[in-house]
Amino acid sequence: MERHVKILLAVDGSEPSIRATRKVVETARLCREPTEVELVTVHLPIPQIGGLFNTVVSKQMVEQYYEDEGTQALAASEKILAEAGVAFTARRLVGNIAETLIERADATQCRMIYMGTRGMSALPNLVLGSIATKVVHLALVPVVLVP
Repeated sequence: MERHVKILLAVDGSEPSIRATRKVVETARLCREPTEVELVTVHLPIPQIGGLFNTVVSKQMVEQYYEDEGTQALAASEKILAEAGVAFTARRLVGNIAETLIERADATQCRMIYMGTRGMSALPNLVLGSIATKVVHLALVPVVLVP
Protein backbone atom coordinates (compact mmCIF):
# COMPACT_ATOMS: atom_id res chain seq x y z
CA MET A 1 0.00 0.00 0.00
CA GLU A 2 1.44 3.32 -1.07
CA ARG A 3 1.43 5.97 1.62
CA HIS A 4 0.60 9.52 0.72
CA VAL A 5 -0.06 12.82 2.40
CA LYS A 6 -3.62 13.99 1.87
CA ILE A 7 -4.34 17.67 2.48
CA LEU A 8 -7.68 19.43 2.43
CA LEU A 9 -7.22 22.88 0.90
CA ALA A 10 -10.20 25.19 1.49
CA VAL A 11 -10.46 28.04 -1.01
CA ASP A 12 -12.85 30.82 -1.95
CA GLY A 13 -10.94 32.47 -4.79
CA SER A 14 -9.61 35.26 -2.54
CA GLU A 15 -5.99 36.33 -2.35
CA PRO A 16 -5.52 34.62 1.05
CA SER A 17 -6.77 31.32 -0.42
CA ILE A 18 -4.39 31.72 -3.36
CA ARG A 19 -1.54 32.21 -0.88
CA ALA A 20 -2.71 29.07 0.96
CA THR A 21 -2.58 27.19 -2.35
CA ARG A 22 1.01 28.30 -2.91
CA LYS A 23 1.88 27.18 0.64
CA VAL A 24 0.39 23.75 -0.10
CA VAL A 25 2.59 23.52 -3.21
CA GLU A 26 5.64 24.32 -1.02
CA THR A 27 4.57 21.67 1.47
CA ALA A 28 4.07 19.09 -1.30
CA ARG A 29 7.62 19.71 -2.53
CA LEU A 30 8.98 19.08 0.98
CA CYS A 31 7.08 15.83 1.57
CA ARG A 32 8.86 12.54 1.02
CA GLU A 33 5.55 10.84 0.32
CA PRO A 34 3.31 11.76 -2.65
CA THR A 35 0.87 14.54 -1.82
CA GLU A 36 -2.77 14.55 -2.83
CA VAL A 37 -4.94 17.63 -2.34
CA GLU A 38 -8.66 17.65 -1.69
CA LEU A 39 -9.39 21.12 -3.11
CA VAL A 40 -12.68 22.32 -1.65
CA THR A 41 -14.89 25.36 -1.90
CA VAL A 42 -18.05 25.58 0.18
CA HIS A 43 -20.99 27.85 -0.58
CA LEU A 44 -23.56 28.71 2.04
CA PRO A 45 -27.04 27.47 1.08
CA ILE A 46 -29.28 30.08 -0.52
CA PRO A 47 -32.12 30.83 1.90
CA GLN A 48 -35.50 29.74 0.61
CA ILE A 49 -38.04 32.46 1.21
CA GLY A 50 -41.54 31.08 1.51
CA GLY A 51 -43.44 29.31 -1.24
CA LEU A 52 -42.38 31.79 -3.94
CA PHE A 53 -38.79 30.52 -3.99
CA ASN A 54 -39.45 27.52 -6.23
CA THR A 55 -41.74 29.57 -8.44
CA VAL A 56 -39.24 32.37 -9.09
CA VAL A 57 -36.00 30.39 -8.91
CA SER A 58 -35.85 26.79 -10.13
CA LYS A 59 -33.75 24.07 -8.54
CA GLN A 60 -31.75 23.93 -11.78
CA MET A 61 -31.02 27.68 -11.55
CA VAL A 62 -29.78 27.30 -7.97
CA GLU A 63 -27.59 24.32 -8.88
CA GLN A 64 -26.15 26.26 -11.83
CA TYR A 65 -25.44 29.19 -9.52
CA TYR A 66 -23.55 26.92 -7.09
CA GLU A 67 -21.64 25.38 -10.02
CA ASP A 68 -20.68 28.78 -11.48
CA GLU A 69 -19.64 30.25 -8.12
CA GLY A 70 -17.67 27.11 -7.25
CA THR A 71 -15.90 27.06 -10.59
CA GLN A 72 -14.87 30.68 -10.11
CA ALA A 73 -13.68 30.08 -6.53
CA LEU A 74 -11.60 27.04 -7.55
CA ALA A 75 -10.09 28.33 -10.82
CA ALA A 76 -6.92 30.07 -9.58
CA SER A 77 -6.03 27.29 -7.14
CA GLU A 78 -6.65 24.58 -9.75
CA LYS A 79 -4.27 26.36 -12.11
CA ILE A 80 -1.54 26.74 -9.46
CA LEU A 81 -1.78 23.08 -8.38
CA ALA A 82 -1.85 21.80 -11.99
CA GLU A 83 1.17 23.89 -13.01
CA ALA A 84 3.08 22.62 -9.96
CA GLY A 85 2.20 19.00 -10.78
CA VAL A 86 0.37 18.45 -7.48
CA ALA A 87 -2.40 15.85 -7.69
CA PHE A 88 -5.79 17.19 -6.65
CA THR A 89 -9.49 16.55 -6.71
CA ALA A 90 -11.72 19.65 -6.83
CA ARG A 91 -15.03 19.70 -4.98
CA ARG A 92 -17.87 22.22 -4.90
CA LEU A 93 -19.90 21.75 -1.74
CA VAL A 94 -22.89 23.51 -0.21
CA GLY A 95 -23.47 23.83 3.52
CA ASN A 96 -22.31 25.49 6.69
CA ILE A 97 -18.73 26.27 5.75
CA ALA A 98 -16.65 25.22 8.78
CA GLU A 99 -18.69 22.11 9.50
CA THR A 100 -18.73 21.05 5.85
CA LEU A 101 -14.94 21.44 5.61
CA ILE A 102 -14.42 19.31 8.72
CA GLU A 103 -16.83 16.64 7.48
CA ARG A 104 -15.02 16.51 4.12
CA ALA A 105 -11.59 16.30 5.76
CA ASP A 106 -12.80 13.42 7.95
CA ALA A 107 -14.56 11.60 5.08
CA THR A 108 -11.48 11.75 2.84
CA GLN A 109 -8.99 11.01 5.64
CA CYS A 110 -7.03 14.23 5.19
CA ARG A 111 -4.02 14.52 7.48
CA MET A 112 -4.15 18.32 7.60
CA ILE A 113 -6.20 21.33 6.51
CA TYR A 114 -4.84 24.46 4.83
CA MET A 115 -6.86 27.63 4.44
CA GLY A 116 -6.36 31.33 3.99
CA THR A 117 -7.42 33.84 6.57
CA ARG A 118 -8.32 37.45 6.12
CA GLY A 119 -6.05 38.41 9.01
CA MET A 120 -8.73 40.02 11.16
CA SER A 121 -7.55 41.46 14.46
CA ALA A 122 -8.58 39.73 17.67
CA LEU A 123 -11.46 42.11 18.48
CA PRO A 124 -13.45 41.72 15.21
CA ASN A 125 -12.71 37.99 15.31
CA LEU A 126 -14.18 37.80 18.81
CA VAL A 127 -17.29 39.78 17.87
CA LEU A 128 -17.94 38.41 14.37
CA GLY A 129 -16.61 34.90 14.68
CA SER A 130 -14.57 33.38 11.91
CA ILE A 131 -14.69 30.33 9.70
CA ALA A 132 -10.99 29.78 10.30
CA THR A 133 -11.50 29.93 14.07
CA LYS A 134 -14.35 27.42 13.87
CA VAL A 135 -12.26 25.06 11.73
CA VAL A 136 -9.36 25.26 14.20
CA HIS A 137 -11.70 24.40 17.09
CA LEU A 138 -13.53 21.58 15.30
CA ALA A 139 -10.68 19.89 13.44
CA LEU A 140 -9.09 16.70 14.69
CA VAL A 141 -6.09 17.24 12.39
CA PRO A 142 -3.58 20.11 12.21
CA VAL A 143 -4.89 23.29 10.57
CA VAL A 144 -2.50 25.65 8.77
CA LEU A 145 -3.84 29.19 8.47
CA VAL A 146 -2.16 31.29 5.79
CA PRO A 147 -2.58 35.08 6.15
